[in-house]
Amino acid sequence: MDSSFAFARNAVNIRYEDIPADVMEIVKLDVLDTLGCALAATTLAGSHGAVELAKEGGGKKESTIVGFGGKVPSWMAAFANASLAHALEYDECHLTGHIHSGVTNLPAAFAVAERIGKVNGKTFLTAAALGIDLGCRLAVAALPRVRGFHPTAIYGVFGAALAASKVLGLDEARTQHALGIAYSHASGHNQGHADAVQTKRLQAAIAAKGGVVAALLAQKGITGAANCIEGEYGLFRIYNGGKYDAVGLTSDLGKRFEVSNLSFKPYPSGRGTHASIDATLEIVREHDLKPEDIVSIRVLKNVEAAKAEGGEKKMRPENPVDAQLNVPYTVATAVVKRRVALADFLPEALKDPAVLDMARKVSVEASPEFPEVNFHPGITEIRTKAGNVYSKRVDEPYGNPDNPIPEAQMIEKFLECASHAVKPLPEKSLQKVIKLVLNLEELDDVGRIVRLLA
Repeated sequence: MDSSFAFARNAVNIRYEDIPADVMEIVKLDVLDTLGCALAATTLAGSHGAVELAKEGGGKKESTIVGFGGKVPSWMAAFANASLAHALEYDECHLTGHIHSGVTNLPAAFAVAERIGKVNGKTFLTAAALGIDLGCRLAVAALPRVRGFHPTAIYGVFGAALAASKVLGLDEARTQHALGIAYSHASGHNQGHADAVQTKRLQAAIAAKGGVVAALLAQKGITGAANCIEGEYGLFRIYNGGKYDAVGLTSDLGKRFEVSNLSFKPYPSGRGTHASIDATLEIVREHDLKPEDIVSIRVLKNVEAAKAEGGEKKMRPENPVDAQLNVPYTVATAVVKRRVALADFLPEALKDPAVLDMARKVSVEASPEFPEVNFHPGITEIRTKAGNVYSKRVDEPYGNPDNPIPEAQMIEKFLECASHAVKPLPEKSLQKVIKLVLNLEELDDVGRIVRLLA
């Protein structure tokens, strides 16, 4: 039987109390992080078009658009909020599956929760944990995946559909149909990544919207593909040539949660840049290196990561997306400014001559000692005019499960992001949101959180 039936059965039967407390604490941080990233994007990213489109369509005023305010149909709120949350490359990602999970699941769950009203925190947290777990399990089971597909979009839509179904309280049959319908929305490519265009961000939004639509259609009795994951024309056969880990896909389902393998980001750039940033910051701070001291910087990554880092565009990024997914630019920024922050990806920051000059000194090379499927680790070597060579290897970038960001710093990140909101938000409201999120299990209506951010 297709694994979609097992996921549906587990989702219907599992209770809040069945999920480990440490998993729920991570989900809470993911909620805070995702909302913060969305707020920052209201001014720092070209995401207004997605929000404007959501509002232009009109319709029933069900669910809130974060930052901008106003209510739209739930599926369009999920679309708008996910487009914001993923716009800055500041949202979390999964350690192995290379998937951003909260950005599809949480906007979908919030949107449906507002649609029906008075959804309590325990229900919301349970739905979010299940959705994140499913999307990440699919992404991990598909390794090594066929190149060119965008895992956040393709696998994220299933998680969003499961989370929305749990919030709606669908039975087992309709939950499985929701997953089958979600398969019809499963799409996404990496050409947007290669071309450094905004569709890379929007694919997560399309997945969030698709998950909500799938759950609502299933609620109304529409049926979906029964063998949507493992069938003859199912997800893994179409997108991965039939190669996947069938055992690992459902092993310890309901007991082990991939939520535990989420990585939170200290820098607003692609996760593949973070080991290099960590190493660079540690070297320049420890040895008090100034830009004028440095002759060259050599970064070693796995083959795929190194292949993506060539060309003039990496030395002189043309737009924020170019810069976010860029080792030379982010490493150069770390050297020149001794930080990598939101302000460093604004259009005017991309013209900083000191950073651009340093980026030309950065080379990225492939190293056989790094696994092909893991783009996180790296080695950074800095050569100085004095003839010294300083080297640092980072296997677990800051924010990974084995090198976590403390809760206090996650709160600081949220407040930093919120300071960029298109509408200034009162400190009292922000502190209230933080308290509500960190005590979500006690909340009687999760819609209060997003309404405070409108």
